[in-house]
Amino acid sequence: MSDRLDAILADGVPRVCSAAVALIAVDGSVAASAVAGELVRYADAEGTLAADRPPAARDSVFDLASISKLFTTAVVLSLVEAGRLDLDEPVAAWLPVGDPRVTLRRLLTHTAGLQPTRRIDLELPDADPATRMAAMIGTPVTGPVGGPYLYTDVGMVMVGRIAELAGGAPLDTLVGERITGLLGLADTGYRPGPATLPRVAATEWKPERQGSAATDGPSEHQGTVAGGTPEPQVPGCVRGEVHDETAYGLGGVAGHAGVFATADDLLTFGETLRLGGGGLLRPETVAEMLRDQGAEGAAFRHGLGVRIGDPAIVGPLGAAAFGHSGFTGTSLVVDPVRGLTVVLLTNAVHPVRGRDGIRGLRHAVAAEALRLAG
Repeated sequence: MSDRLDAILADGVPRVCSAAVALIAVDGSVAASAVAGELVRYADAEGTLAADRPPAARDSVFDLASISKLFTTAVVLSLVEAGRLDLDEPVAAWLPVGDPRVTLRRLLTHTAGLQPTRRIDLELPDADPATRMAAMIGTPVTGPVGGPYLYTDVGMVMVGRIAELAGGAPLDTLVGERITGLLGLADTGYRPGPATLPRVAATEWKPERQGSAATDGPSEHQGTVAGGTPEPQVPGCVRGEVHDETAYGLGGVAGHAGVFATADDLLTFGETLRLGGGGLLRPETVAEMLRDQGAEGAAFRHGLGVRIGDPAIVGPLGAAAFGHSGFTGTSLVVDPVRGLTVVLLTNAVHPVRGRDGIRGLRHAVAAEALRLAG
């Protein structure tokens, strides 16, 4: 639908990522879409080409990584609306957190004084997900509470657990009931089932994952996107499992990572926020989510779970645009002033992390969105 967007993705694939899908909506209608690359391109960490390289398609499924935080945030805010949670009550009402200054609001703005990450899978290599979760939520507060901003996956893991306790169900169930079911996002969820696997983009080469959680048998989180007949995988190549090691160690479902989705589903989610919440959240709740919460020390303003004007993803769209990025090479950007929703899904960590160029690719897609809106 867009020669320019096609060219942008062609320039980035396979240099930046092996697969990419981009969608740009203007005032709710898709103005441009493009697809490039292969869902599995490499057979090892050295870049050897795989024998079977299925092409990407618009309905390909990607690991959203930290964009999952927006889904966790939406669940929590729906529970606030229902009167089950209060953004400013001490988290100690739900979790063993000793400092009464730690609140949901501070967790959602990364100002609770928690460390950035915790490799609980390495700390407790033989423990089950429940034991690891108990250790995660017991992570001590070691930094200043109230700021400065310190991005933390640990805090969002806590938010996800609070949602489970207040909502009376596992996080994947809550996301299904309170987001994907309401919005009709059939291809969005945790731990894609075997029938979905042929559409899933591979991520990093991790030979230690052979015989891993996705194939070891059922769990309470298994296959919250469609199930079916298993599909052969490239040995050692992560595909259909969450890339994030901490989320993987917690069973594939966590507050900070674990959601998989198609570009169209993510576009629908972004459009729902752009339009004030639809049937998902009340307009005043979305307004509070998108209000600058005053977190100091970040390179952008921060709402509740959402970044506002993050230069890494908004590019030329500027200060009013909000959204989030994901470590795997994903991003969702919404510009309410221009009526734009911009989705870029890639697997920039395939076959290894640390590849250059994802920021430039995000900016190029944002620039094309700006041109279309103009």
